[in-house]
Amino acid sequence: MPEDRSNRRRHAPRPLPEDGLVYSPPARALHWLTVALIFVQIPVGVFMVRYAYATEFKWPSGQLYDAHKLMGLVILALVAFRLIYRLVNGAPPDEPTLEPWQKIVSHITHWALYALLVAVPVLGWLAISYYGPFKPFGISLPALVAENQDRATLVFRLHMIAAFSLAGLIAMHIGAALYHYVVRKDGVLARMLPALRK
Repeated sequence: MPEDRSNRRRHAPRPLPEDGLVYSPPARALHWLTVALIFVQIPVGVFMVRYAYATEFKWPSGQLYDAHKLMGLVILALVAFRLIYRLVNGAPPDEPTLEPWQKIVSHITHWALYALLVAVPVLGWLAISYYGPFKPFGISLPALVAENQDRATLVFRLHMIAAFSLAGLIAMHIGAALYHYVVRKDGVLARMLPALRK
């Protein structure tokens, strides 16, 4: 019996080593949580602006706006924590199969995503502060600036431009990840989905 158990252990399949190229579990959790929130927030923002006041929708538009505001603050806090985690713990080295120019583009894209993930909710918070009291669902939250309707209009426009830029960059990011997985068949996507390495 001891010999049989030894043989089973010797022949049992072992997971492939992550060899330092995979993001840590906390980094992956923060990434996918951010993804989930963004995939709700952007469509809600588009729907809210275009249809919230249409008569065929019964859901009060104020609730939709309030939900969008609070979710924006949650995303901002999450991204801030994620940035701190990355600065403290670092990131795995680049996928070794990447060309030098691909590594440069990858780094630029990632930091541009971080910048927009901060800029979009901050611009939204700033615009709302210019517009008036910031009380989503009756929760009193600090305003960043004094009321100014003209500036509110300008900053809301900047918020929208930044949000669409973020959506475009996310689409490019997803496309690149799928290209690496389907066409190049390398380990880029597995850095965030280690199960793909097995």
